[in-house]
Amino acid sequence: MKSSGFKLGKRSLDNLINVHPDLVAVVKLALDVSKVDFAVTSGFRTHAAQEELVRLGKSKTLNSRHLTGHAVDLAAYVNGTISWDWHYYDMIAEAMKAAAESLNISIEWGGDWTTFRDGPHFQLPWKDYPVTKDATAGEQA
Repeated sequence: MKSSGFKLGKRSLDNLINVHPDLVAVVKLALDVSKVDFAVTSGFRTHAAQEELVRLGKSKTLNSRHLTGHAVDLAAYVNGTISWDWHYYDMIAEAMKAAAESLNISIEWGGDWTTFRDGPHFQLPWKDYPVTKDATAGEQA
């Protein structure tokens, strides 16, 4: 597969700090094969940050995979700006799923959920990456 030439910027790399290394690997490979550039807008979150997002209606759960570093939110970067057009997230999901398969890593896309579709959200599945209540970011328990 031909390389896209897209590269993660400093902000995206900073947003991958404390994210599980398997998910980081998927994101990096996906960007290399993606048809659309993307940025990492969120990775690990503190409980306080998650509570604020729920309060603002920007998240629906206090049990987010972001709290343990098992989720990322990605944003399509098109013509120098962030785009929320859904078709770009289909392309990002295609790249993320191909990268995950290539690396033999399970991922879930929020765009595939039936109760609440979350196009920017990708996570390592609970069943394959369980964490204990005391697990810290980036650790698999």
